Amino acid sequence: MLQIRRSAERGHANHGWLDSYHSFSFADYHDPDHVQFGPLRVINEDVIAGGQGFGAHGHRDMEIVTYVLEGVLAHRDSMGNGSTIRHGDVQRMSAGTGVMHSEFNASKDEPVHLLQIWVLPARRGDQPGYEEKHFDDAGKRGRLRVVASPDGRDGSVTIHADASIHAALIDGDERAEYTVPAGRRVYVHVARGALTVNGEALAAGDAAMLSELERVTLDKGEAAEVLLFDLA
Repeated sequence: MLQIRRSAERGHANHGWLDSYHSFSFADYHDPDHVQFGPLRVINEDVIAGGQGFGAHGHRDMEIVTYVLEGVLAHRDSMGNGSTIRHGDVQRMSAGTGVMHSEFNASKDEPVHLLQIWVLPARRGDQPGYEEKHFDDAGKRGRLRVVASPDGRDGSVTIHADASIHAALIDGDERAEYTVPAGRRVYVHVARGALTVNGEALAAGDAAMLSELERVTLDKGEAAEVLLFDLA
């Protein structure tokens, strides 16, 4: 089964300094048909104005993955981590028993465009943790590159959840295929550009939810950047 959800169907909140689209129920946006997909709980597409951001706030029992599309994001947390991440960087923060953090646009003039992803952890009450890694475009060109996984395979960040995240850049004649393990479901989010997923045309912000399928094919890309989630 393949179900398409178009970008315009997402929740939307524009706070001036923050323009945010919600693929799943979040904050004041509630859609009982889109609360989560397996352990995937949040995909927020955020554009943060220069010099603006989220002040210190808390999380617990959530795996939080940040994927920067454009610009530079500054991160600080109560574990003592401080860094700036940019396109190609993937950041994982395990909230566990509780953590405080802040996120600000590191530029005073240019916006930062990112995806913030929340995945429900396999266990509650773990110790908080932090990790970030860089994945260059060459490694994602015309192929699905694992960027987050439960076992940190192939140099991916480790998320403590029954989920893996893959990133791909698909353009022109490039084609990527994913063999779905038995009993798993797949969520595909188009971050930029356009492509087809199993023959269905998707544009930026669109998503495909797939279950009871053996293979996912990404092709006919037009400068597409896409995330594929393998989920319990």
